[in-house]
Amino acid sequence: MEKTVVKIENLVKRYGELLALDHFNLEIKEGEIFGLLGPNGSGKTTTINCLLSLLTFDKGNIEIFGKKMTPVSYDIKKEIGIIMQDVAVFEELTVLENIDYFCGLYIRDKALRKQYIEEAVKFVGLEDFLKFYPKKLSGGLLRRLNIACGIAHKPKLIILDEPTVAVDPQSRNKILEGIEELNRNGATVIYTSHYMEEVEQLCTRIAIMDKGKKIAEGTKDELKRMIKNTETVSIDILNLPDEVKSEISALPHIYDTIYNGEKLTVYCSGGKHNLIRILDVLQKKDLSFGRVYTELPTLNDVFLEITGKALRDKEE
Repeated sequence: MEKTVVKIENLVKRYGELLALDHFNLEIKEGEIFGLLGPNGSGKTTTINCLLSLLTFDKGNIEIFGKKMTPVSYDIKKEIGIIMQDVAVFEELTVLENIDYFCGLYIRDKALRKQYIEEAVKFVGLEDFLKFYPKKLSGGLLRRLNIACGIAHKPKLIILDEPTVAVDPQSRNKILEGIEELNRNGATVIYTSHYMEEVEQLCTRIAIMDKGKKIAEGTKDELKRMIKNTETVSIDILNLPDEVKSEISALPHIYDTIYNGEKLTVYCSGGKHNLIRILDVLQKKDLSFGRVYTELPTLNDVFLEITGKALRDKEE
């Protein structure tokens, strides 16, 4: 039976008149990479801060590793690694000194700490930068240092809040591969990101938040089945007669067609042979067309349909 690592029940958090978390519930199992998505202001950061007992809340219960989480639950906190969006390292310490300091908060044994630090340095690929100060590092290297500081003590639960914002592609790939490796080595991961392709690549399950509530939850495939659009067909075609467009619109499982004079876009809901039916109509009318391509819904499509807004809708 899978163990529950995080259990949030009926969480309510108010800031004056603002209801930041509205009876929010969440359960995360051991070994998951769990994606927490929501537009800015949806309550993601508030949830994480409550989870870590950095914020008090008005109502509800939070358990981590089966124990009630409180501000003085140091036995729980030492098993958690936190990598927040804002890089949090000491400017006056070198790369090595920073990792040593953060690891030393949890690992007192010097020999073990030395081993853990070496493993963390190798893990994020900072072997050539040990004597550098943070201000000398690129944005990507700084993120990698931030991650090393957060995971050097080998936590069982790792919380990553936007870890790849404003980093170069090489560092982003290194970070994503690192998260998957941490998970393979036994860590449970909570991951927030504005990059939907990262969430699709990494996360085993995903919850979408909006206005302090969980409005959808499931695997990426389960979430995609929740929305109307199951397939979008695009065809490059000139001079499409209105009556042919109307005939395509009347086909089964098609709920919308858009033609801009150069490209026909057909939105489908269900059905297995939509593309064949559409092309059959064009061929029977002896119409020539260019490139044909079909797209399945992405997580971004799910997000837009469920929340009605882009992920970066407004700043928190």
